[in-house]
Amino acid sequence: MTAGDVTVTGTGTPHIAARPGDFAPLVLMPGDPRRARRIAETFLQDARQVTDVRGILGYTGSHRGVPMSVLASGMGIPSVTIYATELFRHYGVRRIVRVGTAGAIPASVSVRDVVIASAAHTDSSLSRLLVDGLTLSLAPSYRLLRAAAEAAETAPSAVHIGPVFSSDHFYLDRPTLFDALRRRGTLAVEMEAAGLYAVAGAEGGEALAVLTVSDHLHTGEALTADERETDFDRAVRIAAAALLADV
Repeated sequence: MTAGDVTVTGTGTPHIAARPGDFAPLVLMPGDPRRARRIAETFLQDARQVTDVRGILGYTGSHRGVPMSVLASGMGIPSVTIYATELFRHYGVRRIVRVGTAGAIPASVSVRDVVIASAAHTDSSLSRLLVDGLTLSLAPSYRLLRAAAEAAETAPSAVHIGPVFSSDHFYLDRPTLFDALRRRGTLAVEMEAAGLYAVAGAEGGEALAVLTVSDHLHTGEALTADERETDFDRAVRIAAAALLADV
């Protein structure tokens, strides 16, 4: 089987070493491979490792009796688009929910809060590449968004639903840009949601991003590495509930 100039064999794709059937149709996708391993060890039942190409770890187990996988995406839009495309196109994956971190933009969003991305603005050229002459609006699956919103009603911390900004530059120093985004209701900045939403639209899949606020752009407050891991669990539970919608 081929996809463009890529040949897919029984040993996997160029970036994933899993065999056909190794991934469940439902996938949690953190950026950090260590976080993928932690989800597999603490959240999934009977998880087994299915890929480790380039240190990007993937596992498959179950959650609440339903098969579920976790695969790291690496950092940034180019990386997440590679892994999401291969999952949707070659492994029969139907839904991917990104579970990552983000930086809060407005004062109304605090460190440790959860942001569910109802849209993803981006400075990446990706939104203009897919359809000639058009800048696409990049949005999640409404079914997953609705399920995540329902799950968030019982969350022990504040959950916000609204647009995020997927930046192509981690050290972007443009205060006026973030002020303009804040005035237009943008809740947080991260680096992957727009790419994931674009791939899901192109591949006929469903996607969503559920993000833990790890730092604040204006106050400078930030979680430690250990605190990020502890507070990350709330987003994972909301994300898994979304994946299980109507299953």
